[in-house]
Amino acid sequence: MTVPAAPPPDNAATEAQAKAFRERAARIQTEIARVIVGQTTIVENVLIAVLAGGHVLLEGVPGLGKTLLVRTLAQVMDLQFARVQFTPDLMPADITGTTLYMDDEAGHRAFRFVPGPVFANILLADEINRATPKTQSALLEAMAEKNVTVSGTQRPLPSPFFVLATQNPIEMEGTYPLPEAQMDRFLFKVNVPSPSLAELAAIVDRTTGTETVVAQKVVTEAEVLGMQAWVRSILVAPHVRDFAAGLVVASHPSTDNTAPDAVKKYVRVGASPRGAQSLILAAKVRAALAGRFNVAVDDLVAVAPSALGHRILLNFEGEAEGVQTASVVQNIVSHVSDWQRSSLPK
Repeated sequence: MTVPAAPPPDNAATEAQAKAFRERAARIQTEIARVIVGQTTIVENVLIAVLAGGHVLLEGVPGLGKTLLVRTLAQVMDLQFARVQFTPDLMPADITGTTLYMDDEAGHRAFRFVPGPVFANILLADEINRATPKTQSALLEAMAEKNVTVSGTQRPLPSPFFVLATQNPIEMEGTYPLPEAQMDRFLFKVNVPSPSLAELAAIVDRTTGTETVVAQKVVTEAEVLGMQAWVRSILVAPHVRDFAAGLVVASHPSTDNTAPDAVKKYVRVGASPRGAQSLILAAKVRAALAGRFNVAVDDLVAVAPSALGHRILLNFEGEAEGVQTASVVQNIVSHVSDWQRSSLPK
């Protein structure tokens, strides 16, 4: 029996989908820019992570607009938004919800589940590292499985679901380090810098006048889900996939043949397999935003610092010498690039 050949790809349909994807992404970025001054790279990184279906950790000192960015993103995408201000006395039930014995609509007393703020499309975990590790870990199941277990019952979260968390630098007073398992659930960690002189002047002009800019909805929830689904169809060549895998393998100090010297000297634990998944998904979004139907190595190089930096744990020597994980990632990228070039047939 002859197996029928697969139908040829519909190039016209693919082109139309790619064009629609870029147009929607451009509308999102343009509308956010009406509210957020500057921070173009930060906005792009957050958008890449969201369209890849991942969570984002934004780190920076207070007052840099991290909370405003997340709230604006929810408004622009017309997604249900909830905000939790993390404090030392916050309890896990304050996030996931709880079961109460209360009157129902008919006046009968019964157990009733009262959902917490996690039952939203975008959960802003504001100053997440001001809560205790026990409360921080309440998000683990939600971030990994997109459901929560309350009183022995699993309850699914809405789709799409993202945790966009803000964090103060760990050396600031009243902060707790996030558990390594929770850090690994974030697709990206993005450092938010202070504004430049020109940006600060524009912020002052925009926020101290009589007019208030309010972000408008430019895409729907269904369109966001469609963009996420289409991104996964972007092709990844074997050598690009191997480059992503090589970055993760080279981040482990125990891999003597592939790890660079900086990793062997300063790294205690390297990136997990989630790091490779994050690299590929984020690179697919970056390629789609650029109008390409395949992922390039340059896409992986561009997203590597945000996708891998928070997954690499330094040893005592690295912390004592003030080594930055960003420089370690750059060292890994250079090392794997050289290794791949040397392994090509002559």
